[in-house]
Amino acid sequence: MSEHSETEAPHRSLSERSETKRGEPTPTQGTRVSSRRSAPRSTTGTQDTETTRSEPPVEIAPARVGVLGGGRMGAGIAHAFLLSGSRVTVIERDQQSADAAAHRVADSIRRSVDRDDTLDHMTLRSRFTTGTDVTAFSDCDLVIEAVPEDRVLKAPALARAESAMPAHAVLASNTSSISIDDLAADRLRPAQFLGLHFFNPVPASALVEIVHGTATSRDVIESARGWVAALGKTPIAVRDSPGFASSRLGVMLGLEAIRMLEEGVASAEDIDAAMTLGYRHPIGPLRTTDIVGLDVRLGIAEELERAFGERFAPPALLRRMVAEGTLGRKSGRGFYEWNEER
Repeated sequence: MSEHSETEAPHRSLSERSETKRGEPTPTQGTRVSSRRSAPRSTTGTQDTETTRSEPPVEIAPARVGVLGGGRMGAGIAHAFLLSGSRVTVIERDQQSADAAAHRVADSIRRSVDRDDTLDHMTLRSRFTTGTDVTAFSDCDLVIEAVPEDRVLKAPALARAESAMPAHAVLASNTSSISIDDLAADRLRPAQFLGLHFFNPVPASALVEIVHGTATSRDVIESARGWVAALGKTPIAVRDSPGFASSRLGVMLGLEAIRMLEEGVASAEDIDAAMTLGYRHPIGPLRTTDIVGLDVRLGIAEELERAFGERFAPPALLRRMVAEGTLGRKSGRGFYEWNEER
């Protein structure tokens, strides 16, 4: 999970923001497909304007996508690829978790169809499956690991996914802070491994961070750019570094805001207003922390503290709130009260 843009009041469900309307392209295995073609030259020395006009490149999502982990982020990623025409399979650790993931995705599909009458509910549902066996990834072109931000969980999860994938497929991690090179060290095909860092909530976010490690091939990076564009989102490519670009900047601001609250400098509302009104940030750092999850932010901060030292040390207030189970929107309370259905 990570930073995102949203300006609604805390009691509103941020996943209710409407997605960009998009059609239902036919699933086609492909990476970055261009329909540009050379125009024939006129024998009279002039060219017809209709035949010389270049068509824009057509970005196509992978035909089959697997997602390992169907929590809030995994379900959001699955939903995004479904809207772009992919067939999507979400794998969870047990049937109860798989059923919960199916409910999350089905709810997202329903909201999308309610907002966009060009979408067909049955078509979207027919392209989506859940399960507990990673062998379902055997025909996927792309598999995205979306388990919680913990090295102990991610390493075996990636190994499980990779063991079931076909040789041509790309494996990605949705990590928001863990080194891609570290995770790539145990990969069978490190050239086909990278980070695809989606933002929370996925439907409303406009950005995906493509994190390339030392071994990631250029072709895979370019394929990822096309896939992200096919989702209607903007890709940025960053070299592997702790916290990448987004988390490193976002967490630094969020931690300082928590320290200011801890020191009694101002209220949570006023600290956030300083950034939204004074610096035109679309959402304040404390409300963002609630949406991301205080536990997630703490985990990222600890990862960055190991890499960069004291400047990323988590404030005592953050540690205490996480220990108390005050995790933000998902628990109903953080720096704000959240009354939405969770």
